[in-house]
Amino acid sequence: MLCVRTWRALSPRCRSGAHLTAAWKQTQNFSSAARLDLSGIYPPIGTPFTDKEDVDYQKLEENLQKYAKIPFKGLVVQGSNGEYPYLTEEERVEVVRAVRRSLPAGKLLMAGSGCESTRDTVKLTEKMAAAGADAALVVTPCFYKGKMDSRALVQHFTKVADCSSVPVVLYSVPANTGLELPLDAVVQLSQHPNIVGLKDSGGDITRIGLIVHKTKTQDFQVLAGSAGFLMAAYSVGAVGGVCALANVLGRELCELERLCVSGCWEEARALQQRLIEPNAGVTRKLGVPALKQAMEWFGFHGGACRSPLQPLTEAETQQLRRDFSSNGWL
Repeated sequence: MLCVRTWRALSPRCRSGAHLTAAWKQTQNFSSAARLDLSGIYPPIGTPFTDKEDVDYQKLEENLQKYAKIPFKGLVVQGSNGEYPYLTEEERVEVVRAVRRSLPAGKLLMAGSGCESTRDTVKLTEKMAAAGADAALVVTPCFYKGKMDSRALVQHFTKVADCSSVPVVLYSVPANTGLELPLDAVVQLSQHPNIVGLKDSGGDITRIGLIVHKTKTQDFQVLAGSAGFLMAAYSVGAVGGVCALANVLGRELCELERLCVSGCWEEARALQQRLIEPNAGVTRKLGVPALKQAMEWFGFHGGACRSPLQPLTEAETQQLRRDFSSNGWL
């Protein structure tokens, strides 16, 4: 039954000529997609740069060695915190390849492959898979956001998932895109055998709970997109989180995961409350430059962002330090 459903789901592009063999291979890959367990904590890793704004692979490797000692489920590479819009396609793929070489066995590598056009997303997703990605994290196209209704987005993600040789995770990040993946589109897409989950960064817990409820008959998993609402997301059925703050307080977020999964809600609440302010500092308030600054404080290589992102001002740096120190982290 799965094979029939899968073959019918394949787009005309993937049924035709040169794509015929790949399509039959994908039929087998779709069955394994249903078994991909996303549960756990993932840092969406930053991209370190040299003084000339080239990717600094040596510093990246040093960060990876430190992350290997933290009980993450895996890493997200080329997410929003990786500054992917400022990297070339070649750089995006090479960073994934470098992470794959360093990643310990058993750790999952989720690679951001979203582009504005469906055609380019399909192509980049395959390049990410060839570079070693276990799953593709695909952000909503948003430049023409006024036309990105459910019909357009379902068509986009379906085509990408049809043609992808690795499982696809939907990515809704309205703070960056100005566009939230509609609930009805998520529910429809959850039925696709090669779409295994959603990273929801919007922070609307009622929406996350409703998505979990409406997709419960599917093998579909929801990941919280921020540490600020991680406990709340677990309480309504999320299975994990892709959290910027994990780049800095990775062990603490893994501990919060353990407490939630174990049902230790009193301890979880106390820890969650201490994480809210520093998380806001490195996300909605001050963004990637703040995350990179905090990484430096905690012994990782953050460094400068690629232009036009600017470093924090002195006032912003002091505010960020207060967000961490007043909660006992610095």
